[in-house]
Amino acid sequence: MVDKKPDKKPEKKADKKLTQVANPSSAIASYLDELLHTATGTAVDEVPVEPEVPTSEPVSPEPEPEPEPEPEPTPGVELVPARAEQEPPGRPDWSHQPFECLIFTVAGLKLAVPLILLGAIHRIEEPVKPLPGSPKWYMGMRPDRGHNLRVVDSAEWIMAGRAPADARHHYQFIIRLDQSEWGLACDDVAQSFTLTPDEVRWRTARSKRPWLAGTVIDHMCALIDVRSMADLLVRAEREHHLDLS
Repeated sequence: MVDKKPDKKPEKKADKKLTQVANPSSAIASYLDELLHTATGTAVDEVPVEPEVPTSEPVSPEPEPEPEPEPEPTPGVELVPARAEQEPPGRPDWSHQPFECLIFTVAGLKLAVPLILLGAIHRIEEPVKPLPGSPKWYMGMRPDRGHNLRVVDSAEWIMAGRAPADARHHYQFIIRLDQSEWGLACDDVAQSFTLTPDEVRWRTARSKRPWLAGTVIDHMCALIDVRSMADLLVRAEREHHLDLS
């Protein structure tokens, strides 16, 4: 008799997936995931529903009344069309051709700003002068070429209550927004690189987080609309009645 060897079961190869961890803090990781979801989410196509056909016997339609003659327009009065509702901000003007951008980090969150709208980069060498009674997102002022640069606690401003308690202790640089008087405090400044428009998931409707122009999936970072960010800060300054002169 010949012993039969037991059949060997085919080995199952486990799928290996690369996992990226943005930061040990789950709050930072979940916020980054939320930003990516906000910019890349797609709307679900709605299926039209056909109207129900009545089963009762048809009823003869009543005769339609004769249309009344239209009144003649009053001489000298022009008909003005109704104003269309203002559309939400769409893609920035610099987003339609390749552009250079710079990546910087805030509390483990990667952000990108177009170099064309990067005013300056300042190293924090002295404590920023605080303003008593200011909101949590406002760090204070820093002298900059004859005037005061308003410094924003970027983690508090961008993450809206999810910022780590010690975020300010890690700030080393200030990113000035274009030629405005506002600067974003950040932990580190990384390399600059060129992006083509099709490498960005652009947002068209920005009722929530108007400062988020889109996301760069390959770099897992959020792209800032600098002008919208500066406008929001100016508006917040007025609403909080900050005396920043």
